[in-house]
Amino acid sequence: MNPIRELVQYSYLILSFARRDIRARYKQTALGAAWAVLQPLSLMIVFTLVFDKVARIPTDGTPYPLFSFSALIFWSFFSTSMSQGTFAMTSNSNLVRKIYFPRETLLLAVMLSASLDLAIACAMLGVLLVLYGSTISWTVLWVPLLLGLQVLFTLALICFTSAVHVYFRDIGHALSLGLQLWMFATPVAYPMSVVPQSVRSWYLLNPMAPIIDGYRRAILYGQPPDLPRLGIVLLFVTALLFLTYFGFKRAERTFADVI
Repeated sequence: MNPIRELVQYSYLILSFARRDIRARYKQTALGAAWAVLQPLSLMIVFTLVFDKVARIPTDGTPYPLFSFSALIFWSFFSTSMSQGTFAMTSNSNLVRKIYFPRETLLLAVMLSASLDLAIACAMLGVLLVLYGSTISWTVLWVPLLLGLQVLFTLALICFTSAVHVYFRDIGHALSLGLQLWMFATPVAYPMSVVPQSVRSWYLLNPMAPIIDGYRRAILYGQPPDLPRLGIVLLFVTALLFLTYFGFKRAERTFADVI
């Protein structure tokens, strides 16, 4: 529990690093925070043209722009956290070499700054729901719980990738491609129902699949997420976070010497 207590003592650093990241991201930009909406919005337009107009992907009666955007905003949060979290140690090498602080504060700050983009995108989703005349059910209360599970999973991953990136920079080059392939292995542009039953069990080994599907169920269809599957994901994520955080704390002792 000592690392947890220490992290609480340095919690002010998380806010400080997050404010710095947000300022740096939107500094000298004409559109500012609007970029948080433009990325998922542009993907929504492309997906609508390809998967709705050409491929005719079924959406159970939901307009495809709304169908895709409701998943893209949460995937963008995951992708941004992964990308920036993996590079967090090396991009802050001056701080890591000079002073001591819990290095995981950099990872939590990355996720906190990315959550601002998510909040802005969620406001845009609310506008789309009104424009398309969709009603919101009480099942939307599942969204914070799903987001909490996604945050734990993302933190577990960036604890691993950020530590490995200090020693092997190859992971940084492979990350962008890996996230693109991962997105198409997750029901972002298509519903879970189009995945063949013969491969469904293998497909659901992807923890992001039931999480993204759960968002869509809760927001658009008024249904609770797949709770048995999410229970399995929770057990997996808890074990993974324990292992990767333990490995991260051991590895951070030599970060200053290697970076």
